[in-house]
Amino acid sequence: MNIHASSVCIKNKGILILGSSGSGKSDLCLRLIAEFGAVLVADDRVDLQVSGNTVKASAPKNLKNLLEVRGIGLIKIKAKKDTKISAVFELTSSKTERMPEDTTYNLCGIQKPLYRINPFEPSAPAKVLAALRLL
Repeated sequence: MNIHASSVCIKNKGILILGSSGSGKSDLCLRLIAEFGAVLVADDRVDLQVSGNTVKASAPKNLKNLLEVRGIGLIKIKAKKDTKISAVFELTSSKTERMPEDTTYNLCGIQKPLYRINPFEPSAPAKVLAALRLL
């Protein structure tokens, strides 16, 4: 299955980033890579494979090792072959709840924790890391 999303692996946990075009998926990936040593898996399009209770993300062949950086263009970047998805992050431009209820996302029939964040807030990469610490 191929979806419009991005994915990185950080602290041995894979995340899937959902959002419409221009919502900040690539920008958040870039910041996670620069600030926290995340490793790119796929940008803009993600292939998903299910095995048992695991969902793995990888890049389509034509997008492997590429990250779109607005204002600069496509850059080559060393990417990880694939990663097991631990959580899903849905990008929003609206205000996020202060104390949201636990939510899950049905990813290929498997429930994964879902977090809604505004990717352009300065704290967005730190929020991703904080959420992963909860897993």
